[in-house]
Amino acid sequence: MKNIKIATGIALLVLGLTSCKDEKQERAQKTVDNYVIYVDSVKNVAAADLKDNWKSVEAEYDKRSQEAQAALADIKDNAAATEKINASKIKYEEFKNEMTAQFAPPAPSPKQQLRDALFGAGKIGDDMNFDWVNAKNIHSVYQQFVHTVENNKDKYSREDWDEVKLMYEALDSRKNTVEKEGLTAEDNRKIAGLKIKFAPMYTVNRMGAKSEENKDAKK
Repeated sequence: MKNIKIATGIALLVLGLTSCKDEKQERAQKTVDNYVIYVDSVKNVAAADLKDNWKSVEAEYDKRSQEAQAALADIKDNAAATEKINASKIKYEEFKNEMTAQFAPPAPSPKQQLRDALFGAGKIGDDMNFDWVNAKNIHSVYQQFVHTVENNKDKYSREDWDEVKLMYEALDSRKNTVEKEGLTAEDNRKIAGLKIKFAPMYTVNRMGAKSEENKDAKK
């Protein structure tokens, strides 16, 4: 009788352990399935809606991805589950790259790229506002402008030179205001030297660019 009770107790214990393992495996499988479903559901959301919530989407994805990966340890034969996870990872990365490309700001126009090079990114836009140029920084602004032109003079087209001239005249106009706001004599002298350097460089290279365009047109 005692042996029967012991055997029954062991059988119940094994059954209980098996039941726990089954539940654990079912939960793990469900975690993997939920990860796969999440990736598929994200792909069905409109890009405009995703853009405003992309950080939250990525945070949720990372969480579910980690949980699914950890769940594999609780699945006895996890080859199929592993394949599901890997397929969804590839699917999500492709989708993420697609969305990243869509969310990226449009590339600046050639004209804006030129302005960014001459003054610094975003300093001069379509409004042509030079209020940020003052007595303390105007020498360095001229310096960057002239050195940038010098470094790129052989690459500029005639249209580029026209834009350079427009920006140069606008900067000169700002200098007239800045001179009344405390521009030092030393900085004024240094700026004069940069202007002397710029003038012939502009004239010669602008003419050269026009000549090259005329040659190309004849061809």
